[in-house]
Amino acid sequence: MKPSSQGSRGNWYVAAAWLILLGGYIAVCELVPAGAARTAAANVILCLMPLLVNGALLINAVTPDWRKKAFWMLLALGCTFWMVGQTIWSYVEVYQHRHVSYLFNGDIVFFLHAVPMIAALTLQPHKHSDDRNTLYGYVDFGLLLCWWMYLYVFVVIPWQYVVIDDKNFRQAFTVISLFENLVFIGGAVLLSKQATGQWRRTYAHLAGAKAVYVIRYLAVELLVGRSAYSRGSLYDLPLLVSFLWIGTAGIMAYRNRGEETNFTSERASEPLAHNNPADEAIWASPLARAALLSLPLIGFWGLKSSTAPMAVHQFRILVTLGAVLPLGILAFLRHELVDRERLRLLRTSQESIDNLKRLQTQFVQSEKLASIGQLVGGAAHEINNPLTAILGYSELLADDPSVGEKARGMAEKIREQARRTKTLVNNLLSFARQVPSEQRSPLDINSIVNTSAQFRRFDLRGKNIRIEVQTGIGIPEVRADMNQLLQVFSNIINNAVYAMQEAGGGTLTVRTLFEKGNVVILFSDTGTGMRDPRLVFDPFYTTKPVGKGTGLGLSICYGLIQDQGGQISCYNRPEGGATFRIDLPAVPAAFPFSPRSVPTPARSNPAKLA
Repeated sequence: MKPSSQGSRGNWYVAAAWLILLGGYIAVCELVPAGAARTAAANVILCLMPLLVNGALLINAVTPDWRKKAFWMLLALGCTFWMVGQTIWSYVEVYQHRHVSYLFNGDIVFFLHAVPMIAALTLQPHKHSDDRNTLYGYVDFGLLLCWWMYLYVFVVIPWQYVVIDDKNFRQAFTVISLFENLVFIGGAVLLSKQATGQWRRTYAHLAGAKAVYVIRYLAVELLVGRSAYSRGSLYDLPLLVSFLWIGTAGIMAYRNRGEETNFTSERASEPLAHNNPADEAIWASPLARAALLSLPLIGFWGLKSSTAPMAVHQFRILVTLGAVLPLGILAFLRHELVDRERLRLLRTSQESIDNLKRLQTQFVQSEKLASIGQLVGGAAHEINNPLTAILGYSELLADDPSVGEKARGMAEKIREQARRTKTLVNNLLSFARQVPSEQRSPLDINSIVNTSAQFRRFDLRGKNIRIEVQTGIGIPEVRADMNQLLQVFSNIINNAVYAMQEAGGGTLTVRTLFEKGNVVILFSDTGTGMRDPRLVFDPFYTTKPVGKGTGLGLSICYGLIQDQGGQISCYNRPEGGATFRIDLPAVPAAFPFSPRSVPTPARSNPAKLA
């Protein structure tokens, strides 16, 4: 079904609801004879009307936006207050069969029904939602509720209980009710000028509905009077129109919620100037201050300017003093929430700045690695050309039967080292992404660790440095490139040996273990530790003096381990020294154990990368 046809059908439904409800009430007023039956039917209709309106309002409250959700719920709460007052009125007229007098106890509920609606306007739901603490809304609503209740008790209650005077009671109630409703209408009109689209229409509908309510109230009070008025007259027809208008505003907002979504997506890329805390202060903060500061002013007016009896003066002074405590607590609570919110925003801003710095560092590191890759690729290709010639001539010399046994042995060593150098060059090219890495296969990590340690042990004889290997039992295989793992392990061992030489000797402990589905290799030395473990994998970062290292070895190791699907990290130990941790995903047990052969260590020292 097309949207236009759905919209027209919805309009017909709304028009039908208006016709049925208003027509039914007019029929009751005109066709049912005056008396208990008409009064009961009118009261039932007026009790059910807020329930229908609440349904039309609360369908909009199903939203993650806390402003909009609270707005519609507060409007529904206002209608619920009015329904409670109407229920009390119906109890008196229908059940007790009494005429509602001027001094009606349920008037305070009718009065308070507009307070949640005013609080709803202060939320300004047309603005974009933020992550502000929702306790603000509760505190603001509490402030408004306490202040309006104080105003009602100050102005109206003395004429109902202290000095009983129905004329002053009705006059005071009429003035304060008009003031309250005019505040709502003025706020809705102001917001309709500030908002756009659907929200402008919603605010305008609410202002119009409340204006009809005020007109009906004035007509009843000025033209009929409470003594001659009862439910079931045509004077209540504007009251039904007011409630139907509010419900229609909710239905229209629900039907046009797509317009608001599109507008939000269009504004998503714009600066969030409308969420400026200064804009929030236009409503919330000044209202809180005005509510608290108005107490002594109102009390002073009641004491000096009012001509009420002394009993009323005393009652009002006591009420003012009593209202200072709850309003003061709520005002200070709001101030505390503001301070906490500002501290949270400061911490969030600092974390954002730190994250931005880390991100910039990562970008710089990525650019460095890209440049290194190009440099390494070019250099490795240049090295490959003479290396191929060395390897070819060494093979010819080793296979020549006319060469002596000693020369052939030297040729074998040259060929072995040339092959090893060619493997390292290929690894550099793989790091530079210029050649694909060797096909990965299941490997026995214990064998590779022992081989890497054995390579370095030959060069440590006579020095105060030891390498201990503690291989775990039942360590599963890993799927990786053997030559790249040898390169990584050898480089980490070389760095540990250099650190321990600076400390005058020590022990490097290499352990393997199986943990949470990963094979873990730990290289723990007793050296001086890392100056800044967070930077050890950055390109060109080195603590070695000039000529001792370029700062590329650990950066290359980081890239190789990442390429194998693993993780590498570094941290200083509390007892001294540093630990490098490598996590490699283990091969599932379904794979057969078929470790590749690991080359036997050569008697010469492997080439260092850093």
